[in-house]
Amino acid sequence: MYPAYVTNGGQDWEDLYGARLNKIPRLQNRSNIFELPGGLTNTNLAIDTSTGRYVARLSSNESNELAIDRESEYRNSRIAAEVGIGAPVHDYLPGEGVLVIGFLEGRTYGPFDVRENLPRIAQSLQVLHSAPAFVRDFNMIDIQQRYLATVLEKGYRLPDRYLSYLPHLERLVAALAVLDEGTVPCNNDLLPGNFIDDGSKIWLIDYEYSGNNDACFELGNVWSEASLEFEYLQPLVDAYYKRHRPEKFARAWLLALLAKYGWMLWASIQASISTKDFDFWAWGMEKYERAESDFNSKRFEEMLEAVTRPS
Repeated sequence: MYPAYVTNGGQDWEDLYGARLNKIPRLQNRSNIFELPGGLTNTNLAIDTSTGRYVARLSSNESNELAIDRESEYRNSRIAAEVGIGAPVHDYLPGEGVLVIGFLEGRTYGPFDVRENLPRIAQSLQVLHSAPAFVRDFNMIDIQQRYLATVLEKGYRLPDRYLSYLPHLERLVAALAVLDEGTVPCNNDLLPGNFIDDGSKIWLIDYEYSGNNDACFELGNVWSEASLEFEYLQPLVDAYYKRHRPEKFARAWLLALLAKYGWMLWASIQASISTKDFDFWAWGMEKYERAESDFNSKRFEEMLEAVTRPS
């Protein structure tokens, strides 16, 4: 879900974070620090020490309005690590905004890599989705409503006609309820940069928004975050379910639409509170315009019908 990486420019990481890092014994004897790309609600630092390279994820209070629970992130990251699909978790400082995980060697994906590796991505998702339950749920309907309440209460900016699509959202929610099969542990934020391919398997990283969710939300979000063409969604869904299931294909498409509609509000909040030098509004509008096009399409009506018919 995150926008493309933007640099903070010439930061002295020791001055900014040295005091916090020194509270973690394994990071005290460090020889080098450099920033890793990705993430606009935290800073990710690779830290070289005498015992190896680690990643410190450092967060601020800005994330409070974004439905991020750092304790859940830590506990869910441990679960993902225990089933062998997430990076190992080494340290966590509650209240300090510091999570230390292992550095994974491998190639970080871009959109093209996602498109070319859909069956392997489906395998990694199956591993994560078979893990023990995460410690909280992630329901994009609830998140969208919470974000919207924040935007309206604080007077943050809304796109033109945003509220006019709430009736469309109600129809979408009603259709999804017909064949609801429950939830599984999901990452919920698998943009291309959160896949790391070591040549043997594809690791899934960054559990900020993780929670128990509909598996089809994960599938649709993977496809949407990579901005893949329509025809690439079905191969991903088919690979995951090991056969063609039209109702799951429709479900993934509708949940991807819900995600685009909801993440626009995330962008509105970030545009109002973040200190990062990035045009969050433009990023969010790109998602909103895609959602608006989908809401107004013939395909929307077709998917509402297909998602209610069992295969």
